[in-house]
Amino acid sequence: MKKISSFLAVCCCILFANCSSNTHQEVEAPADSMTNVQEEQVAVVEESSNMHNMDSLTKVLIKTTMGDIKIVLYDNTPKHKENFIQLVKNNYYTDVLFHRIIQGFMIQTGDPDSKGAPAGQQLGMGGPGYTIPAEFNAENYHKRGAVAAARNNNPAKASSGSQFYIVDGRKFAENELRQIEMQMGKHFTDAQKAVYMNVGGAPFLDGDYTVFGEVVEGMDVVDKIAAQPKDRFDRPKEDIKIIGVIIVE
Repeated sequence: MKKISSFLAVCCCILFANCSSNTHQEVEAPADSMTNVQEEQVAVVEESSNMHNMDSLTKVLIKTTMGDIKIVLYDNTPKHKENFIQLVKNNYYTDVLFHRIIQGFMIQTGDPDSKGAPAGQQLGMGGPGYTIPAEFNAENYHKRGAVAAARNNNPAKASSGSQFYIVDGRKFAENELRQIEMQMGKHFTDAQKAVYMNVGGAPFLDGDYTVFGEVVEGMDVVDKIAAQPKDRFDRPKEDIKIIGVIIVE
C-alpha cells in the first residue's frame, strides 16, 4: 500500500507545479541489464502490444546536450501531433531545458521559461499560452519510452501547449498492477500488463495524461538524463538542454 501511495503522489507532481524531490524517494529505478533471452521475450511483448504502424508515423529527432532521442508521433492524437510539429517548425524547443527528472519515472521538458534560467530557479509553469484538448486512446499507454503531454490540474485534463515528458519507467509486479487498478479505477489489458511487467513504464498515469508518441531510438540517453544529480525541485544541477528538434520523416 505504501508503494502505491507514493505512485499517487508522483502522479500529482508531474503537473506544472513542481514539488519537493523527497516526495519521490520511493520510486524505484528500472531493473539492471537483461540476458539475451529476456531481451528477445521483451521484444516479442512490445511488438505484440504495439497497435501503431511505426513505419508510417512522423519521426522527430530531439538533439540534446547528452545525446539524440528519436521519437514517433501517433496519428490517433492528431491535435497533439499537429501542435508538436508546428512548434518544431517554429524552433520553439531550441535551448529549452529538461527541467524535471525522476529516475525510474520520467524526464520533463518544454517550458519556454527555462531558456537561460539561472541555477536553482524553479521551473515548470511556462507554455505558449494555450492548451490542447485531451486525446485519450486505449492503445496509447505509459510504457517505457512513451511521450506524453504534461498538464495542470484542470477537470478536462487538457494538455499543456508545449510541455511534455518521456517515460523512463520501471517494471511492475502483477500484484502492483492489480492494486493500481483497484485504487485508481484503471483497467490494463493483458498485453499492457505484459509490457508493464517485462518492459516497464508508469501505469498509474494511464487515462490522465495524453500519450502522443514514443521513443524509437535513444532510450539510453533518456536513462542517462534521468540519472543525473538534481536539486530539491527535481531540476538537474547541471543544465541539460535541447539543442534542436528536427522532423526527419
